[in-house]
Amino acid sequence: MSSVSRTFTVRAAPGVVVPYLADFSHAEQWDPGTERCTREGSGPVEVGSTWHNTSKIAGISTELTYTLEELTGDRVVLVGRNDTATSTETIEVVPEAGGSRITYTNDLEFHGVAKLAAPVAKVVFEKLGNDTERQLSSVLNGLAG
Repeated sequence: MSSVSRTFTVRAAPGVVVPYLADFSHAEQWDPGTERCTREGSGPVEVGSTWHNTSKIAGISTELTYTLEELTGDRVVLVGRNDTATSTETIEVVPEAGGSRITYTNDLEFHGVAKLAAPVAKVVFEKLGNDTERQLSSVLNGLAG
């Protein structure tokens, strides 16, 4: 399994950050790998909501179905699945003076022969973690209003 984690602060309050991140269609704005992310179904965003995500990482396109697995006032867990991988994105949000402290963790587990890519993926995902932190910080700071 490859895992990458980043902790950083933003000016937006948890009450703004958590609902924004729970709606995974916003990944198009903050996730540098996401090309398209479309909600499946309608109604309120809640545990069980799903999205179809198309990403391109290191020149390789992949599609996953993400499900909102957990949503609380300080935690969002989204799990993306396809035949070759499971991506678990856990975002913890803690109030901090003037905003929020975010801990973003992505655990990527490969299945079958795709497991052979795990050592290379670790290097790629470390860089992607840096890019995600930069882009996510910028977007969330823009929500601070």
